[in-house]
Amino acid sequence: MLTRADHRNPVYRATVNQECITAFNDLKLSKKYKYIIFKLSDDNKEIVIDKTGDASEDYEVFRESLINATTKSRSGQVGKGPRYAVYDFEYQLASGEGVRNKITFIAWSPDDAGVMPKMIYASSKEALKRALTGIATELQANDADDIEFESIKKTVSKGTAA
Repeated sequence: MLTRADHRNPVYRATVNQECITAFNDLKLSKKYKYIIFKLSDDNKEIVIDKTGDASEDYEVFRESLINATTKSRSGQVGKGPRYAVYDFEYQLASGEGVRNKITFIAWSPDDAGVMPKMIYASSKEALKRALTGIATELQANDADDIEFESIKKTVSKGTAA
């Protein structure tokens, strides 16, 4: 059982692997990726890349990757797993004024994931966000409906998308 003091223990705050920052800059500057999914390393001490997707990948591939993400507990049990993700959302303005892109940070923490993984992800999120300069929007997602494309597009575009 964790005590209140355990939550302040730095063991529960992961560091960001340099590859995460490099990949994010590739997404942002050279459009090498459409999205990046990050996870905690098996020892929960470092945030690492789980998966990347190029511009040709469909949004549903990204969404299914989050929904099907798993994590392993200390006892070796595998269950639903939280993830962090950045997605370069592109949308057409309803006004006809063109296309916009917004890099969106998604904190995926499914309701049916274990308590310990959710706590560690929650305590490490700010470290990753600080390392990734240029995020336009942040979303917290807890179930599959929260990451429906149209729902996110509406939030990211603040209702201005076609």
